[in-house]
Amino acid sequence: MDSQTAYDFVANGRVMSGMRGQFTEEVALATTAILMDEGIKVYELTMNSVDPIKTMKAVKREYGDEACVGMGTVLSVDDAKRVLDAGADFIVSPAFQSEVVQTVLDAGVLVAPGVMTPSECVAAWGLGVQLLKLFPIGAVGVEYFKAMFGPLKHMSFMCNGAMQAENAQQFLKAGAVACGMAGWLTGDGTMPAKTIRRRAQLLRDAVDTVNNPSSTKTHRL
Repeated sequence: MDSQTAYDFVANGRVMSGMRGQFTEEVALATTAILMDEGIKVYELTMNSVDPIKTMKAVKREYGDEACVGMGTVLSVDDAKRVLDAGADFIVSPAFQSEVVQTVLDAGVLVAPGVMTPSECVAAWGLGVQLLKLFPIGAVGVEYFKAMFGPLKHMSFMCNGAMQAENAQQFLKAGAVACGMAGWLTGDGTMPAKTIRRRAQLLRDAVDTVNNPSSTKTHRL
């Protein structure tokens, strides 16, 4: 999948679902089946999870072009190359490392490096990054994002870290392209299926309210 196609998946869906922890192939496929049912189609496995590359490949085989499947917590050029060789649709990191970013850009794949300051944003954007991962912005609050976004509205941000349906809605309203959701949405690989489904529904309602302010929500936040 080329960079623009992956970006469009993220921008159109407004949600990147992260899976960190005990996400074996079996658990990841069960989780993504629920999320697909609820209209969430962008999946981020993470390098600090159980057998992440094997699991990423399994999810990609299951959904093909119907989903966008990539890898997060990529913290070295060597790991970036391994993940790219495995066919990742995108690469995400909690940090901005120019050498990792350039490796992914050279491969024509979407990369979302972690940034938190205006200087990091400008530096990453200057390399040709299409999507900046603002992390851990959920723990800081939407007012910080609003203040920084003011002079940087030509940039595209995905807000990550301590996110749940209510504050995701706030960040999207404030101008974020998307939000990255992990622990609250999918847990650590042991969260009950009914909890994941319920939270996915709440999240879709939150997104729909931003996309269509006049629509009626099905599930209460």
